[in-house]
Amino acid sequence: MIGVGQELVEYRPTAPLGAGPLCIDLFAGAGGLAVGFRQAGWSVLAANDLDRAAGETFRLNFPETRFLEGPISKIDAQRLMTDCGVVRGQVDAIIGGPPCQSFSYNNHQRNAEDERARLFSCYLELVSEIMPKCLVMENVPGILTIGGGKVIEEIRQTLADMNYDCEVEILSAEEYGTPQVRRRVFIVASRVGPAAELLPTPSHSPAKGAGTAGPRLPRPITVQKAIGDLPAIENGGGKLVATYGGTRATTKFQKAAREGSRQLLNHVCHRLTDVNLDRMKHVPEGGNWRNIPFDLLTAGMKRAKPSDHTKRYGRLSRTGLASTLLTKCDPHWGAYVHPTQDRTISVREAARLQGFPDRFQFSGTQLGAHYEQVGNAVPVPVARAIGTAVAAHLAQHQKPAYLEAAE
Repeated sequence: MIGVGQELVEYRPTAPLGAGPLCIDLFAGAGGLAVGFRQAGWSVLAANDLDRAAGETFRLNFPETRFLEGPISKIDAQRLMTDCGVVRGQVDAIIGGPPCQSFSYNNHQRNAEDERARLFSCYLELVSEIMPKCLVMENVPGILTIGGGKVIEEIRQTLADMNYDCEVEILSAEEYGTPQVRRRVFIVASRVGPAAELLPTPSHSPAKGAGTAGPRLPRPITVQKAIGDLPAIENGGGKLVATYGGTRATTKFQKAAREGSRQLLNHVCHRLTDVNLDRMKHVPEGGNWRNIPFDLLTAGMKRAKPSDHTKRYGRLSRTGLASTLLTKCDPHWGAYVHPTQDRTISVREAARLQGFPDRFQFSGTQLGAHYEQVGNAVPVPVARAIGTAVAAHLAQHQKPAYLEAAE
């Protein structure tokens, strides 16, 4: 079934739904939040996204989930609940994050009235109609300051009017077992107990210089510990479906990533142009554009100060964390070159750095769409930690089903 224009297209489940708490994933993308929640024991009842390519990836990996492809504004909440066999107030959580580009500090035209910036209103309208016990909304830190803080205050007030307790917190991905520096805002709310209980406790220490999260916590997971077992490929090479080539997982993270996967999927990378390849050959592990000979720099980079653009044309360090993955693993955007091989990181390596398991497959053959889906995702370890916290919160506070049915 193929979506046409701005119409909403429904894809029915092709596999049985699992057991566990029920969630609905809005603005689901490829499914980072959903994967983490599923790992935490949740069942994803339904999901929605406008992006066709991301929707294809989601459906490939979640055949048990009812998927609605199209604008969130077209979703009929009552029909959705009827089709899913639930009633108002029965769904355990609504999760998801409206598109973040309008709130990003990288968007110099960001505006609280941008049409995309108002999509959170559609999210909250569905919350008011479905009335889940809890909700989890993810976005970039810029949402806290856009419009002088009006957007976040409107969200808080709207949730308060619906009798939800709400907390807003910035979580750092490396503190939850993600081999990447990534800070994102999480808005969590509950109508059955204190929302603060929905925020997970860090499992790893923060990145160097980021404060302390407890002296006995394990150190953050490095790039090498995350992707060091993956076989070497050429610039522009790799295969969508391949084998591990005899390589072995040597770390806990690598072994967990490979669990349930007999094939190596999406281990393929973009081809660097000859001029960019020439530049990158001069960049040592952990280095950046400042290591490139002046005559090889772009005109704009020749005018840059040494303190500018410290991640641009960067090569990852095996002993460090990956920089924040964006929607393009382009050297001009940041540090996306493999630590020891003259190429950009592959889609699979990028997915590993976001915590996706190797059995998660990105649909189709368009590498640009694959990198975009990875970059837009919520890191799976963070999602799993939140999903675990929300499940524990519900187990402690929610009423038994027979009492809810009697009300």
